[in-house]
Amino acid sequence: MVIRGTGEGSITVMKRVVPLIIFSSILFLFFTSIAFGQVQTQLRVIRASNVGSNVDASLRDVHKDLGSLFSFTSYRLLRDETLNLSPNQPVSISAREGRIIIEITLVGLHRRIVELKIRVTREGKDILNTQIRLSPGRTVLIGGPKVRDGVIIYALSANF
Repeated sequence: MVIRGTGEGSITVMKRVVPLIIFSSILFLFFTSIAFGQVQTQLRVIRASNVGSNVDASLRDVHKDLGSLFSFTSYRLLRDETLNLSPNQPVSISAREGRIIIEITLVGLHRRIVELKIRVTREGKDILNTQIRLSPGRTVLIGGPKVRDGVIIYALSANF
């Protein structure tokens, strides 16, 4: 864009246009950094059963929630994974010799809420397909597939 002319009118136009361009550039940089940012997510795979009454020490922070949502007496941590999720790039975690696979995909990041798509398959067949919203410092518990004498529970939390 070329602005021709001299005098008061040209300076007034420039005083209006330059701040608008700077403001737009800052907004663009801010939103593209969020859109292309990664979200660090913790996935804990828990085996819940009524065999015994043991709770792993690493689950103390969610024990109260586990007890209020699920009626089991024993909670054992099977896996604790830290995942760096990028938008629309699924990350898969295999469990039980590859028979059960959990796939987590970052599908949205809005202000202080992250949206994750959770898909669990057993021997290639979908057994769970859901979407959750997480805010920083919160944990979501998802009841998963049955196993021998109990069930698998997924605990997800995110930092961003």
